[in-house]
Amino acid sequence: MTAKMLLAALALAAPLAAQQPATPDRIHHPMMGASMSDMTESSLMGPVMRMMAFEPQHLLARKDALGLTADQVSHLTALREAAKSARDAAHTEAETHVKELAAVANAPQPDTAALKTHFQAALNAMGKAHWAMLTSAVQARTVLNDAQRTKTQAWADSMEASAEQHRKMMPGHTP
Repeated sequence: MTAKMLLAALALAAPLAAQQPATPDRIHHPMMGASMSDMTESSLMGPVMRMMAFEPQHLLARKDALGLTADQVSHLTALREAAKSARDAAHTEAETHVKELAAVANAPQPDTAALKTHFQAALNAMGKAHWAMLTSAVQARTVLNDAQRTKTQAWADSMEASAEQHRKMMPGHTP
């Protein structure tokens, strides 16, 4: 749902962006020479994806393989429910701003200041949703014993390696 909202927000902003001069497909960071998408993939997405393997819902789905105790299942269930409540509230907030963003963008004379306000508010709300999931994953990691953490980390590492291999096979990939 979050990705759909972001895509909708970006699609609504596209007519305004089309009024700007053409830019390359990949924007390069002036200080580092790396593209912004490369920076996001390597510096943010990898570590975040590894952490997300410890989300309570993922651990609970693998409770038998991990050998979770009843106490661990109870603690992880509580973490999952708290994170879900926070995430759902943030999604509701984001949806409200995406609707406002659409209304502003569809006006005969769009107010770019209002557009920016709602776009940033929608992104902030989606950030809250991701933050709720990230903190629950970090907290859930502490519920596991060393062997369970090692097993989950190995699973996350193999998923990351598979995703990296897939990314390298995609058209337009530059090493």
